[in-house]
Amino acid sequence: MKCKISIITINYNDLEGLKKTISSIASQSYKGFEHIVIDGASTDGSAAFLEENKALFAYHVSEPDKGVYNAMNKGIAKARGEYLLFLNAGDHFYDTSVLEKNHQLLSKEDIIYFNLQVVDKGNTFIKTYPNKLSFSYFVEDTLPHPATFIKKNAFNTVGNYKEYFKILSDWKFFIDAICKYNLSYKKIDRTLSTFYIGGMSSDPKNRNIKYTEKQSVLEQDYPTYYQDIEDVIGYKKIVSNFKRSRIISLLVKLNLLNKF
Repeated sequence: MKCKISIITINYNDLEGLKKTISSIASQSYKGFEHIVIDGASTDGSAAFLEENKALFAYHVSEPDKGVYNAMNKGIAKARGEYLLFLNAGDHFYDTSVLEKNHQLLSKEDIIYFNLQVVDKGNTFIKTYPNKLSFSYFVEDTLPHPATFIKKNAFNTVGNYKEYFKILSDWKFFIDAICKYNLSYKKIDRTLSTFYIGGMSSDPKNRNIKYTEKQSVLEQDYPTYYQDIEDVIGYKKIVSNFKRSRIISLLVKLNLLNKF
C-alpha cells in the first residue's frame, strides 16, 4: 500500500545531527509515513548507527555519492509516498505531533509549505513565508525545504535537483516549479520544522557560489523577467515602507475621519 508521506534524510559525517533527526521522526505520534536515509559513506559511525536502527527505515544506504543533490535525488528515486519532505541530518520536527496535526492538509496542491523555526547560535526565531509567491519573491528568497511538502509527481514535471549546482538547486526547483511550470501551491501558517544555520548555504564563504548559481538561472532561464526585476523589487520596497510608516498610517486615519 502506498504511504502518504516519504521523509528523506541525507547525511555525511554528522552522526550527532543524524541521531537528533532520526529521534524526532521516530517520535512522531502520526505514523503514516516512510523514512528514507541516504548517507554518503560517512566515516564517523553514521553507517553503523543506521544499520543498528534499520527497523526504523523503509530504506537506508551508506555509499559514496556526488554531493548533496545527488543524495537527495537518490532519496526521490526510492520514495513511495505521495508527498516528499526533506529533513536532513541536524534538522528536526517542531514537536512530536506536527504530522498528526497537519497530514490531512496534504490533499491537492503540488507544493505545501509551512513556517520554519530557525536557530542561529543563541538566536531563535520563526521565519514566515508569503501566501502568494512571485518571481520577484524568488529573486530574493526561497521556500524552506525542511518545512515544504512536494508531491512526488512534481519532480516528473520540473525534473530532479540539478546536481551540477553546489548550493541552490532546491531554490532552482522552487522558482521553476512556480514561475515556469505554474504548479499549484498552498501556505499553511503553522511551524513544521526546526533548522539550524551552519550548513553550506548559510556559510559566508559560499556567498560567491550562491550569487553565481542564482545569476546563471535568472539570466539564462528568465532573461525577459530579469530585465525589469530591479525596478519591481524597488517599487515593492517603497510600498512596503509606506505601509509601515507611522506618519502614513496617521494620515490615512485622519483622511478617514474627515470623511465623516
